Amino acid sequence: MKNAFRFVAAMTLPLALMAMFLVSSCEGPRGPAGEDGLNGTNGINGVDANETCKQCHTPAVVDQLALEFEFSKHFYGEAAFEEAGNTTCSPCHTQEAFLYVVANPTIATGQFVLNTATPPKYSLQYSTTSSQALGEIRCGTCHSQLHTTYTSADAALTTTAAVPMVMWGATKTINLTQDGGKSNLCVKCHQPRAMSYSSSFTNGNRVQYDSLVLAPSTVLYDSAVGNAFPNKIIPSYRTHVHYGVVGAVFAGQGGVQFTGSASYANSAHTTVASCQDCHMATRSGRAGGHTFMVQGNFNGCNVSGCHSAAPISSSSTTKWTTPRANQKAQLDALAAKLNALGGGTPILHSDTDTESNLWAGLTTGNWDGYLDIYLANTNDNGYWRNPSTSGMTSAQIAINNAKPKFPSLTARDIGALINFQFALRESSNGIHNTAYTSALLANTIALFP
Repeated sequence: MKNAFRFVAAMTLPLALMAMFLVSSCEGPRGPAGEDGLNGTNGINGVDANETCKQCHTPAVVDQLALEFEFSKHFYGEAAFEEAGNTTCSPCHTQEAFLYVVANPTIATGQFVLNTATPPKYSLQYSTTSSQALGEIRCGTCHSQLHTTYTSADAALTTTAAVPMVMWGATKTINLTQDGGKSNLCVKCHQPRAMSYSSSFTNGNRVQYDSLVLAPSTVLYDSAVGNAFPNKIIPSYRTHVHYGVVGAVFAGQGGVQFTGSASYANSAHTTVASCQDCHMATRSGRAGGHTFMVQGNFNGCNVSGCHSAAPISSSSTTKWTTPRANQKAQLDALAAKLNALGGGTPILHSDTDTESNLWAGLTTGNWDGYLDIYLANTNDNGYWRNPSTSGMTSAQIAINNAKPKFPSLTARDIGALINFQFALRESSNGIHNTAYTSALLANTIALFP
Protein backbone atom coordinates (compact mmCIF):
# COMPACT_ATOMS: atom_id res chain seq x y z
CA MET A 1 0.00 0.00 0.00
CA LYS A 2 2.86 2.36 0.85
CA ASN A 3 4.51 1.59 -2.49
CA ALA A 4 1.30 2.48 -4.35
CA PHE A 5 1.12 5.82 -2.56
CA ARG A 6 4.69 6.67 -3.43
CA PHE A 7 4.01 5.88 -7.09
CA VAL A 8 1.03 8.17 -7.31
CA ALA A 9 2.86 10.98 -5.57
CA ALA A 10 5.86 10.57 -7.86
CA MET A 11 3.67 10.90 -10.95
CA THR A 12 1.76 14.04 -9.77
CA LEU A 13 4.63 16.56 -9.90
CA PRO A 14 5.81 15.77 -13.49
CA LEU A 15 2.20 15.97 -14.75
CA ALA A 16 1.70 19.42 -13.16
CA LEU A 17 4.93 20.69 -14.68
CA MET A 18 3.91 19.34 -18.06
CA ALA A 19 0.54 21.16 -17.86
CA MET A 20 2.23 24.44 -17.08
CA PHE A 21 4.55 23.98 -20.01
CA LEU A 22 1.71 23.23 -22.39
CA VAL A 23 -0.25 26.36 -21.32
CA SER A 24 2.71 28.72 -21.52
CA SER A 25 3.84 27.36 -24.81
CA CYS A 26 0.46 28.48 -26.45
CA GLU A 27 1.24 32.29 -26.01
CA GLY A 28 3.09 33.92 -28.91
CA PRO A 29 5.51 36.86 -28.76
CA ARG A 30 4.04 40.17 -27.41
CA GLY A 31 3.19 42.79 -30.07
CA PRO A 32 4.06 46.49 -30.01
CA ALA A 33 2.17 48.76 -27.54
CA GLY A 34 -0.88 50.59 -28.91
CA GLU A 35 -1.27 54.39 -29.06
CA ASP A 36 -2.55 56.20 -26.00
CA GLY A 37 -6.25 57.07 -26.11
CA LEU A 38 -7.74 60.59 -25.71
CA ASN A 39 -7.93 62.01 -22.21
CA GLY A 40 -11.36 61.68 -20.66
CA THR A 41 -13.39 64.61 -19.23
CA ASN A 42 -12.56 65.48 -15.67
CA GLY A 43 -15.35 64.57 -13.29
CA ILE A 44 -17.23 67.36 -11.42
CA ASN A 45 -16.40 67.59 -7.78
CA GLY A 46 -19.23 66.40 -5.63
CA VAL A 47 -21.02 68.82 -3.28
CA ASP A 48 -21.50 68.17 0.36
CA ALA A 49 -25.25 68.66 0.55
CA ASN A 50 -25.14 69.12 4.29
CA GLU A 51 -22.69 72.01 3.99
CA THR A 52 -24.80 73.64 1.25
CA CYS A 53 -27.93 73.53 3.40
CA LYS A 54 -26.08 75.04 6.33
CA GLN A 55 -25.34 78.19 4.34
CA CYS A 56 -28.95 79.17 5.01
CA HIS A 57 -30.37 76.81 7.60
CA THR A 58 -28.59 78.21 10.62
CA PRO A 59 -29.84 80.07 13.69
CA ALA A 60 -28.34 83.26 12.26
CA VAL A 61 -30.00 83.03 8.85
CA VAL A 62 -33.23 81.16 8.07
CA ASP A 63 -34.15 80.51 11.69
CA GLN A 64 -33.78 84.22 12.41
CA LEU A 65 -35.74 85.25 9.32
CA ALA A 66 -38.53 82.82 10.17
CA LEU A 67 -38.71 84.27 13.67
CA GLU A 68 -38.94 87.81 12.30
CA PHE A 69 -41.58 86.78 9.78
CA GLU A 70 -43.85 85.59 12.59
CA PHE A 71 -44.20 89.28 13.55
CA SER A 72 -45.26 90.23 10.03
CA LYS A 73 -48.91 90.68 9.21
CA HIS A 74 -48.23 88.62 6.10
CA PHE A 75 -47.84 85.76 8.57
CA TYR A 76 -50.44 86.34 11.28
CA GLY A 77 -53.10 88.09 9.17
CA GLU A 78 -56.30 86.16 8.54
CA ALA A 79 -56.93 87.19 4.93
CA ALA A 80 -55.31 84.05 3.49
CA PHE A 81 -58.00 81.98 5.19
CA GLU A 82 -60.84 84.42 4.56
CA GLU A 83 -60.14 84.72 0.84
CA ALA A 84 -59.22 81.08 0.11
CA GLY A 85 -61.36 79.93 -2.79
CA ASN A 86 -62.15 83.49 -3.88
CA THR A 87 -60.61 83.65 -7.35
CA THR A 88 -60.68 87.46 -7.61
CA CYS A 89 -59.34 88.44 -4.16
CA SER A 90 -56.90 85.60 -3.54
CA PRO A 91 -54.18 86.80 -6.00
CA CYS A 92 -53.08 89.26 -3.33
CA HIS A 93 -54.02 87.21 -0.28
CA THR A 94 -52.83 83.67 -0.97
CA GLN A 95 -49.55 82.23 -2.18
CA GLU A 96 -50.68 79.99 -5.02
CA ALA A 97 -52.98 82.62 -6.52
CA PHE A 98 -50.19 85.20 -6.45
CA LEU A 99 -47.82 82.83 -8.21
CA TYR A 100 -50.55 82.15 -10.77
CA VAL A 101 -51.05 85.79 -11.80
CA VAL A 102 -47.29 86.31 -11.98
CA ALA A 103 -46.93 83.28 -14.28
CA ASN A 104 -49.87 84.30 -16.49
CA PRO A 105 -49.13 87.78 -17.88
CA THR A 106 -52.41 88.02 -19.81
CA ILE A 107 -54.39 87.71 -16.59
CA ALA A 108 -51.86 89.76 -14.65
CA THR A 109 -52.48 92.89 -16.74
CA GLY A 110 -55.88 93.30 -15.09
CA GLN A 111 -57.74 94.34 -18.20
CA PHE A 112 -61.36 95.49 -18.14
CA VAL A 113 -63.03 93.58 -20.96
CA LEU A 114 -66.55 93.39 -22.30
CA ASN A 115 -68.27 90.07 -21.69
CA THR A 116 -70.92 88.42 -23.80
CA ALA A 117 -73.88 89.54 -21.71
CA THR A 118 -76.78 91.42 -23.29
CA PRO A 119 -76.02 94.26 -23.19
CA PRO A 120 -72.26 93.65 -22.78
CA LYS A 121 -70.75 94.55 -19.41
CA TYR A 122 -67.19 95.26 -18.40
CA SER A 123 -65.55 92.87 -15.97
CA LEU A 124 -62.08 92.89 -14.46
CA GLN A 125 -59.88 90.08 -15.78
CA TYR A 126 -57.58 89.69 -12.81
CA SER A 127 -58.21 86.36 -11.20
CA THR A 128 -56.86 82.90 -10.60
CA THR A 129 -58.38 79.46 -10.93
CA SER A 130 -60.35 77.88 -8.11
CA SER A 131 -57.66 75.21 -7.67
CA GLN A 132 -54.97 77.89 -7.13
CA ALA A 133 -56.95 80.15 -4.80
CA LEU A 134 -55.31 79.08 -1.55
CA GLY A 135 -52.16 79.04 0.54
CA GLU A 136 -50.84 81.27 3.28
CA ILE A 137 -48.23 83.87 2.41
CA ARG A 138 -44.92 82.15 3.09
CA CYS A 139 -41.27 82.18 1.97
CA GLY A 140 -42.18 80.66 -1.41
CA THR A 141 -44.51 83.55 -2.23
CA CYS A 142 -41.70 86.07 -2.63
CA HIS A 143 -38.87 83.57 -3.22
CA SER A 144 -40.42 81.10 -5.64
CA GLN A 145 -37.09 79.42 -6.52
CA LEU A 146 -36.34 78.09 -3.05
CA HIS A 147 -34.71 74.64 -2.96
CA THR A 148 -34.23 74.41 -6.73
CA THR A 149 -30.48 75.00 -7.18
CA TYR A 150 -29.41 74.94 -3.52
CA THR A 151 -27.32 78.05 -4.15
CA SER A 152 -27.80 81.75 -3.48
CA ALA A 153 -29.87 81.86 -6.69
CA ASP A 154 -32.71 80.21 -4.75
CA ALA A 155 -33.39 83.52 -2.98
CA ALA A 156 -34.29 85.30 -6.25
CA LEU A 157 -37.54 87.24 -6.05
CA THR A 158 -40.67 85.91 -7.72
CA THR A 159 -40.96 89.02 -9.89
CA THR A 160 -39.25 92.38 -10.31
CA ALA A 161 -41.03 93.27 -13.56
CA ALA A 162 -42.91 96.50 -14.13
CA VAL A 163 -46.40 96.28 -12.63
CA PRO A 164 -49.51 96.84 -14.76
CA MET A 165 -51.88 98.94 -12.65
CA VAL A 166 -55.15 97.10 -12.16
CA MET A 167 -56.98 100.35 -11.39
CA TRP A 168 -56.13 101.66 -14.85
CA GLY A 169 -56.93 98.42 -16.65
CA ALA A 170 -53.20 98.04 -17.37
CA THR A 171 -53.07 101.21 -19.47
CA LYS A 172 -50.44 102.50 -17.04
CA THR A 173 -47.65 100.75 -15.15
CA ILE A 174 -45.48 101.29 -12.11
CA ASN A 175 -41.81 100.52 -12.53
CA LEU A 176 -39.58 101.33 -9.54
CA THR A 177 -36.17 100.43 -10.96
CA GLN A 178 -34.03 101.37 -7.97
CA ASP A 179 -32.53 98.52 -5.95
CA GLY A 180 -32.88 96.13 -8.86
CA GLY A 181 -36.63 96.60 -9.12
CA LYS A 182 -37.28 94.83 -5.82
CA SER A 183 -40.08 97.27 -4.97
CA ASN A 184 -42.08 96.01 -7.94
CA LEU A 185 -42.59 92.74 -6.06
CA CYS A 186 -44.34 94.66 -3.27
CA VAL A 187 -46.30 96.92 -5.62
CA LYS A 188 -47.68 93.86 -7.43
CA CYS A 189 -50.12 93.51 -4.52
CA HIS A 190 -49.87 96.85 -2.75
CA GLN A 191 -51.73 98.73 -5.47
CA PRO A 192 -55.31 100.07 -5.57
CA ARG A 193 -58.26 98.36 -7.13
CA ALA A 194 -60.45 100.25 -9.57
CA MET A 195 -63.63 102.04 -8.60
CA SER A 196 -66.25 100.96 -11.12
CA TYR A 197 -69.54 102.41 -12.26
CA SER A 198 -72.68 100.46 -11.42
CA SER A 199 -73.01 97.28 -13.46
CA SER A 200 -76.78 97.49 -13.05
CA PHE A 201 -77.29 100.92 -14.59
CA THR A 202 -74.13 101.33 -16.71
CA ASN A 203 -71.71 99.01 -18.51
CA GLY A 204 -69.70 98.62 -15.30
CA ASN A 205 -66.50 100.15 -16.66
CA ARG A 206 -63.92 101.66 -14.34
CA VAL A 207 -64.39 105.26 -13.25
CA GLN A 208 -62.44 107.52 -15.57
CA TYR A 209 -60.53 109.95 -13.37
CA ASP A 210 -60.18 112.45 -16.21
CA SER A 211 -63.97 112.84 -16.29
CA LEU A 212 -64.01 113.62 -12.55
CA VAL A 213 -61.46 116.40 -13.10
CA LEU A 214 -63.00 117.84 -16.28
CA ALA A 215 -66.64 117.82 -15.09
CA PRO A 216 -66.58 117.98 -11.28
CA SER A 217 -70.19 119.16 -10.98
CA THR A 218 -71.66 116.12 -12.77
CA VAL A 219 -74.09 114.31 -10.48
CA LEU A 220 -73.09 110.65 -10.20
CA TYR A 221 -75.57 109.80 -7.44
CA ASP A 222 -78.89 111.60 -6.98
CA SER A 223 -80.42 110.70 -3.61
CA ALA A 224 -83.90 111.42 -4.95
CA VAL A 225 -83.43 108.72 -7.61
CA GLY A 226 -81.66 106.22 -5.34
CA ASN A 227 -80.84 102.77 -6.60
CA ALA A 228 -81.98 103.36 -10.18
CA PHE A 229 -81.00 104.75 -13.56
CA PRO A 230 -79.51 107.26 -14.43
CA ASN A 231 -77.37 107.08 -11.28
CA LYS A 232 -73.91 105.80 -12.21
CA ILE A 233 -72.49 105.15 -8.74
CA ILE A 234 -74.53 103.60 -5.94
CA PRO A 235 -72.77 104.47 -2.65
CA SER A 236 -72.29 101.77 -0.05
CA TYR A 237 -70.28 101.18 3.11
CA ARG A 238 -67.40 99.90 0.94
CA THR A 239 -67.35 102.52 -1.80
CA HIS A 240 -63.59 102.74 -2.07
CA VAL A 241 -60.48 101.70 -4.00
CA HIS A 242 -59.46 99.05 -1.47
CA TYR A 243 -56.46 99.22 0.86
CA GLY A 244 -53.26 98.66 -1.10
CA VAL A 245 -52.84 102.24 -2.25
CA VAL A 246 -49.29 102.70 -0.99
CA GLY A 247 -47.55 101.40 -4.12
CA ALA A 248 -49.33 103.95 -6.29
CA VAL A 249 -48.81 106.76 -3.77
CA PHE A 250 -45.09 105.94 -3.55
CA ALA A 251 -44.84 106.06 -7.35
CA GLY A 252 -46.80 109.33 -7.53
CA GLN A 253 -49.76 107.82 -9.36
CA GLY A 254 -53.35 106.84 -8.74
CA GLY A 255 -54.85 109.97 -7.22
CA VAL A 256 -57.51 112.16 -8.82
CA GLN A 257 -55.30 115.07 -9.82
CA PHE A 258 -57.60 118.06 -9.62
CA THR A 259 -56.10 121.29 -10.96
CA GLY A 260 -55.10 123.75 -8.28
CA SER A 261 -52.37 125.98 -6.89
CA ALA A 262 -50.25 123.04 -5.73
CA SER A 263 -47.98 121.42 -8.33
CA TYR A 264 -47.83 117.64 -8.52
CA ALA A 265 -44.36 116.31 -7.82
CA ASN A 266 -42.69 113.41 -6.03
CA SER A 267 -40.45 113.21 -3.00
CA ALA A 268 -36.93 111.84 -3.42
CA HIS A 269 -38.14 108.47 -2.09
CA THR A 270 -39.86 107.72 -5.41
CA THR A 271 -36.60 107.35 -7.34
CA VAL A 272 -33.99 106.83 -4.62
CA ALA A 273 -35.46 104.53 -1.99
CA SER A 274 -37.00 101.08 -2.26
CA CYS A 275 -39.65 99.44 -0.12
CA GLN A 276 -36.99 97.11 1.27
CA ASP A 277 -34.71 99.99 2.30
CA CYS A 278 -37.09 101.01 5.08
CA HIS A 279 -39.38 98.04 5.65
CA MET A 280 -36.52 95.51 5.76
CA ALA A 281 -33.87 97.66 7.40
CA THR A 282 -31.64 96.29 10.14
CA ARG A 283 -34.07 95.07 12.75
CA SER A 284 -34.71 97.02 15.93
CA GLY A 285 -37.14 95.44 18.38
CA ARG A 286 -40.07 94.07 16.39
CA ALA A 287 -39.50 96.33 13.37
CA GLY A 288 -37.30 95.78 10.33
CA GLY A 289 -35.97 92.65 8.66
CA HIS A 290 -38.63 90.16 7.65
CA THR A 291 -41.19 91.74 9.98
CA PHE A 292 -41.63 94.38 7.24
CA MET A 293 -42.57 96.79 10.03
CA VAL A 294 -41.15 100.31 10.29
CA GLN A 295 -42.67 101.73 13.47
CA GLY A 296 -39.93 103.39 15.51
CA ASN A 297 -37.13 101.87 13.41
CA PHE A 298 -35.18 104.57 11.57
CA ASN A 299 -32.24 102.35 10.61
CA GLY A 300 -33.33 102.37 6.97
CA CYS A 301 -33.50 106.17 6.90
CA ASN A 302 -30.07 106.79 8.32
CA VAL A 303 -27.92 104.61 6.08
CA SER A 304 -25.13 106.14 4.02
CA GLY A 305 -26.43 108.11 1.07
CA CYS A 306 -29.82 108.83 2.62
CA HIS A 307 -30.23 110.75 5.88
CA SER A 308 -26.95 109.78 7.54
CA ALA A 309 -25.65 113.36 7.56
CA ALA A 310 -28.69 114.48 9.57
CA PRO A 311 -30.08 111.31 11.14
CA ILE A 312 -33.84 111.03 11.54
CA SER A 313 -35.54 110.06 14.77
CA SER A 314 -39.08 110.25 16.12
CA SER A 315 -38.36 113.80 17.28
CA SER A 316 -37.01 115.11 13.98
CA THR A 317 -39.12 118.05 12.91
CA THR A 318 -38.28 118.73 9.25
CA LYS A 319 -38.32 115.14 8.01
CA TRP A 320 -40.73 113.45 10.42
CA THR A 321 -43.03 115.27 12.85
CA THR A 322 -43.79 118.34 10.70
CA PRO A 323 -44.78 116.58 7.45
CA ARG A 324 -46.87 114.06 9.38
CA ALA A 325 -48.63 116.79 11.33
CA ASN A 326 -49.25 118.75 8.12
CA GLN A 327 -50.84 115.78 6.38
CA LYS A 328 -52.99 114.99 9.41
CA ALA A 329 -54.25 118.57 9.31
CA GLN A 330 -54.99 118.25 5.59
CA LEU A 331 -56.84 114.96 6.13
CA ASP A 332 -58.87 116.54 8.92
CA ALA A 333 -59.73 119.48 6.65
CA LEU A 334 -60.82 117.25 3.76
CA ALA A 335 -62.81 115.01 6.11
CA ALA A 336 -64.66 118.10 7.31
CA LYS A 337 -65.54 119.05 3.73
CA LEU A 338 -66.80 115.55 2.95
CA ASN A 339 -68.77 115.28 6.18
CA ALA A 340 -70.42 118.63 5.50
CA LEU A 341 -72.24 116.90 2.64
CA GLY A 342 -74.31 115.21 5.34
CA GLY A 343 -75.74 118.55 6.51
CA GLY A 344 -74.45 118.20 10.05
CA THR A 345 -74.03 114.43 10.22
CA PRO A 346 -70.74 112.88 9.02
CA ILE A 347 -70.90 110.67 5.96
CA LEU A 348 -67.50 109.10 6.81
CA HIS A 349 -67.27 106.12 9.13
CA SER A 350 -65.30 106.51 12.37
CA ASP A 351 -63.73 103.72 14.40
CA THR A 352 -61.45 104.14 17.41
CA ASP A 353 -60.57 100.43 17.62
CA THR A 354 -56.96 100.01 16.50
CA GLU A 355 -57.59 96.37 15.61
CA SER A 356 -60.44 96.97 13.18
CA ASN A 357 -59.31 100.43 12.03
CA LEU A 358 -55.76 100.22 10.71
CA TRP A 359 -55.72 104.02 10.38
CA ALA A 360 -56.96 104.93 13.86
CA GLY A 361 -55.12 108.00 15.08
CA LEU A 362 -54.06 109.23 11.64
CA THR A 363 -56.96 111.69 11.74
CA THR A 364 -58.56 113.46 14.67
CA GLY A 365 -61.90 111.82 13.89
CA ASN A 366 -60.41 108.33 13.50
CA TRP A 367 -61.97 108.01 10.03
CA ASP A 368 -61.25 104.73 8.23
CA GLY A 369 -62.23 105.72 4.68
CA TYR A 370 -65.53 103.82 4.66
CA LEU A 371 -68.91 105.52 4.35
CA ASP A 372 -71.22 105.34 7.38
CA ILE A 373 -73.93 103.51 5.45
CA TYR A 374 -75.92 100.68 6.97
CA LEU A 375 -74.63 97.22 6.05
CA ALA A 376 -76.14 94.28 7.91
CA ASN A 377 -73.64 92.32 9.99
CA THR A 378 -70.82 94.70 9.08
CA ASN A 379 -71.99 98.20 9.92
CA ASP A 380 -75.21 97.54 11.81
CA ASN A 381 -75.09 100.96 13.44
CA GLY A 382 -74.59 102.83 10.18
CA TYR A 383 -76.38 106.19 10.26
CA TRP A 384 -77.30 106.45 6.58
CA ARG A 385 -79.72 104.36 4.53
CA ASN A 386 -78.19 101.91 2.08
CA PRO A 387 -79.62 102.68 -1.38
CA SER A 388 -79.45 98.97 -2.25
CA THR A 389 -81.26 96.35 -0.17
CA SER A 390 -79.87 93.41 -2.12
CA GLY A 391 -79.27 90.41 0.15
CA MET A 392 -81.10 91.91 3.13
CA THR A 393 -83.79 90.11 5.08
CA SER A 394 -87.19 91.77 5.51
CA ALA A 395 -86.22 92.74 9.07
CA GLN A 396 -82.97 94.30 7.87
CA ILE A 397 -84.80 96.16 5.10
CA ALA A 398 -87.11 97.64 7.70
CA ILE A 399 -84.15 98.83 9.78
CA ASN A 400 -82.47 100.25 6.69
CA ASN A 401 -85.55 102.09 5.38
CA ALA A 402 -86.00 103.86 8.69
CA LYS A 403 -82.67 105.64 8.23
CA PRO A 404 -82.11 108.97 6.41
CA LYS A 405 -81.32 108.93 2.70
CA PHE A 406 -77.63 109.21 1.88
CA PRO A 407 -76.86 112.61 0.28
CA SER A 408 -76.25 113.15 -3.43
CA LEU A 409 -72.69 112.92 -4.76
CA THR A 410 -71.03 114.77 -7.62
CA ALA A 411 -67.88 113.84 -9.54
CA ARG A 412 -66.01 116.25 -7.27
CA ASP A 413 -67.28 114.43 -4.18
CA ILE A 414 -66.30 110.99 -5.53
CA GLY A 415 -62.85 112.29 -6.48
CA ALA A 416 -62.41 113.85 -3.05
CA LEU A 417 -63.39 110.59 -1.37
CA ILE A 418 -60.84 108.69 -3.48
CA ASN A 419 -58.09 111.18 -2.60
CA PHE A 420 -59.00 111.06 1.08
CA GLN A 421 -58.72 107.27 1.02
CA PHE A 422 -55.41 107.47 -0.84
CA ALA A 423 -53.78 109.89 1.58
CA LEU A 424 -55.20 108.10 4.64
CA ARG A 425 -54.54 104.50 3.70
CA GLU A 426 -50.95 104.93 2.58
CA SER A 427 -50.55 104.78 6.37
CA SER A 428 -47.47 106.97 6.89
CA ASN A 429 -49.17 110.39 7.07
CA GLY A 430 -47.22 111.53 4.06
CA ILE A 431 -43.76 110.07 4.63
CA HIS A 432 -43.94 107.72 1.63
CA ASN A 433 -44.37 110.60 -0.83
CA THR A 434 -44.94 113.87 0.96
CA ALA A 435 -44.88 116.08 -2.13
CA TYR A 436 -47.50 114.04 -3.99
CA THR A 437 -50.05 113.51 -1.22
CA SER A 438 -49.72 117.09 0.01
CA ALA A 439 -50.56 118.46 -3.46
CA LEU A 440 -53.37 115.94 -3.89
CA LEU A 441 -55.04 117.02 -0.65
CA ALA A 442 -54.43 120.75 -1.06
CA ASN A 443 -56.00 120.90 -4.52
CA THR A 444 -58.95 118.75 -3.45
CA ILE A 445 -59.72 120.81 -0.34
CA ALA A 446 -59.69 123.98 -2.49
CA LEU A 447 -62.60 122.62 -4.57
CA PHE A 448 -65.00 123.00 -1.64
CA PRO A 449 -66.43 126.26 -0.32
